[in-house]
Amino acid sequence: MGSNPEKLRKILSANIKDRRRALGISQEKLAMAAELSSQTINDIEGCRMWVSDKSMVKLAGALKVEAYQLLAPAIKLEEDQAGQYSLRINDQCRISFKIEYDNAP
Repeated sequence: MGSNPEKLRKILSANIKDRRRALGISQEKLAMAAELSSQTINDIEGCRMWVSDKSMVKLAGALKVEAYQLLAPAIKLEEDQAGQYSLRINDQCRISFKIEYDNAP
């Protein structure tokens, strides 16, 4: 699977938005915590701007994650009707498995 700048911007944007929302903070609060402008956060989340390594570290710190996690494709656990689970790492990669519960005490 090849990477291109547009895909990386989309992954970065989605990860920042998801984490920011999970923390319940606005773009403005994230900007203050990361010592960046609100417009910069808006441009990054809108896939209009890339970030420097220093800004990536500031964003990661403000979002309480490691910097590399902002570039990792989202992993989603999905269950089908037969109880089969899939970890969807991205559109091209899916790992399926079945979870069995042990009822023993």
